[in-house]
Amino acid sequence: MLSKKFFKFSVLCLIAVFMLAACGSNDDAETEGKGSAENSLEAIKDKDKMVFGVKNDTRLFGLKNPSTGKVEGFDIDIAKALTKEILGDESKAEFVEVTSKTRVQLLQNGKIDAVVATMTITEERKKEVDFTDVYFEAGQSLLVKKGSKIKSVEDLKKGTKVIAVKGSTSAVNIAEKAPDAEVLQYENYSEAFTALKSGQGDALTTDDSILYGMADEDPNFELTGGQFTEEPYGIAVKKDSPELVEALNEALKTIKDNGTYDEIYNNWIKN
Repeated sequence: MLSKKFFKFSVLCLIAVFMLAACGSNDDAETEGKGSAENSLEAIKDKDKMVFGVKNDTRLFGLKNPSTGKVEGFDIDIAKALTKEILGDESKAEFVEVTSKTRVQLLQNGKIDAVVATMTITEERKKEVDFTDVYFEAGQSLLVKKGSKIKSVEDLKKGTKVIAVKGSTSAVNIAEKAPDAEVLQYENYSEAFTALKSGQGDALTTDDSILYGMADEDPNFELTGGQFTEEPYGIAVKKDSPELVEALNEALKTIKDNGTYDEIYNNWIKN
């Protein structure tokens, strides 16, 4: 009789242990979930550095200097200035190369804290990431070889080949603006410009800010047709990161008010 009671007691104890373990697992899962949604700003302050996704192939905005191995440009200096405001030292900014195709994935995977990479704010992208206020106003345009018969987007008719970059709003926009033209998409701006220079396309389309850098690199090419879209650039962060967005917006306002933004702009952007 005693052994039967002992057996029942043992079974009840085992059930209780399993129930507690299950509750503990649920608690752990909840804690883990909270950890994954941890305040991004606090996480940045804890590690005492801010990792930005930037372009490495975009002249004037983010281009790797072959002599130093460092990335330089408008976006880079903006990122440094914002880091100085948030962490007190611009040297705490670190940079990881992104492309139009990879930047959202790297952000969502936690490989980077923010994207400062000529990224246009769109309603579609707002479903995947959070954006700061606009930090640069751009517009889509066309780059052609000097002497080209293409003078505007209306000249992109059947038989015309237009070069764009994968994952960019430019590729989507040009398909809408010039539906009869053939759109050729490349991985990055360096490949796209090389393709244009080798005659694989009749025009290259992206934001005018990026095209100015290409024209500055090779004076045989020029912008044409003016802006046919509005492309406001924002800094992207992981979805549901209000504290980080607020901190970046405050830092952005500060550097605009104290003249730092204008200094960076005048140093890089050629009009």
